[in-house]
Amino acid sequence: MAKDASLKLFQRAMELMPGGVSSPVRAISPYPFYVSRGQGPHLWDVDGNRYIDYCLAYGPMILGHAHPVIRERVAHQLEEGWLYGTPTELEVRLAQRIVDLYPGIEMARFVSTGSEATMAALRIARGCTGKEKVVKIEGGFHGAHDGVLIKAGSGATTMGVPDSLGVPRDTARNTLQVPFNDLSALEDLLKRNAGEVAALIMEPVMGNVGPILPEEGYLEGVRDLTRENDVLLIFDEVITGFRLHLGGAQSYYGVTPDLTTLGKIVGGGFPIGVVGGRRDLMEMVAPQGGIYQAGTFNGSPISMVAGLATLDVMEKEGIVERLKDSGDGFRRALSDIVSDLGLGFSVVGIASIFKIFFGDSPRNYREALRCDKAAYLSLFNKMLASGVFLTPSQYETDFISAAHFPEVIEETLEAFKSNLKA
Repeated sequence: MAKDASLKLFQRAMELMPGGVSSPVRAISPYPFYVSRGQGPHLWDVDGNRYIDYCLAYGPMILGHAHPVIRERVAHQLEEGWLYGTPTELEVRLAQRIVDLYPGIEMARFVSTGSEATMAALRIARGCTGKEKVVKIEGGFHGAHDGVLIKAGSGATTMGVPDSLGVPRDTARNTLQVPFNDLSALEDLLKRNAGEVAALIMEPVMGNVGPILPEEGYLEGVRDLTRENDVLLIFDEVITGFRLHLGGAQSYYGVTPDLTTLGKIVGGGFPIGVVGGRRDLMEMVAPQGGIYQAGTFNGSPISMVAGLATLDVMEKEGIVERLKDSGDGFRRALSDIVSDLGLGFSVVGIASIFKIFFGDSPRNYREALRCDKAAYLSLFNKMLASGVFLTPSQYETDFISAAHFPEVIEETLEAFKSNLKA
């Protein structure tokens, strides 16, 4: 599979951008492929190679690439203008849809990224409680801001750099950590820091070292412990939102947080983040209250239009239910391949997300780190050469879209079978 044009672009990019990329997770060794277009479940690179895409821009493209409904509505909005710096009816409509769907959201603020949403959620929690400490789950990834780059997942885990240079010691000191699926550790930590913890922020399903699923009763136990200790519970649903259920993991598992962050799918492939929660907490956000949050691109009309279009299609076509069936079937078939070959690997996932772990199915970040990262990267490169683009890390989640029809899934499974044999 020739990639001469990608190599030339990468050589130029290395002189212009750190590592030649705009985000660390895109730094594929020895060099990334450069995409020229996407359609449905496929990407094409600048050399003309076609790939079945299971990265899906790390999650937003649940309908596949260049969906015609989104394209049409965005094109219409472009005719009307694409940024005003004023309120629009579009943001009111999308906010209403979100409030109607999410039990934990009574009011919402639109921002531009998931990172901004989690940063705002932590500021709201601190501002409303007057406390400075927060708890995160080991390996949980909540964006690239100082307060959460402590044993973070995603690219930080892949690179073996769980902490980032430039994070102040005082910031790190106020971020406490516990393992996923460990209620005893959380109970002990909250007791030792009684009266000092503003919030616990967590992915209800860990996505950036995983997926790693919550054990039965775990999320309910977390909700009980946070209430008992007067600690706000923040669900980071940037990945799980609209994917496990239209109302997110909180609707799927029946556990309601105090604050919620959303992103990815709700922007239809355009930049977006959402922070929402209980009315009494959100009323503390400026201009209504004293907790400041602002942004030039907050409520961008293009993102609002794309998000509304995505939700329209998902609701009309029953996308969540369809993808659950596709995901269940895909994981079963991949597990059978692994079992038939006598490999000690694990296939994990829920709804339309999956991962093959080169080791036992992990319960938390520490167990995930025991998996064979080098072996996974070998599989990644073999699959890429076979025209299948998985996420380029053992510690990222793969996604199935509504455009991954049975024939595409079958082609993928054949590639897995061939490359796992090798």
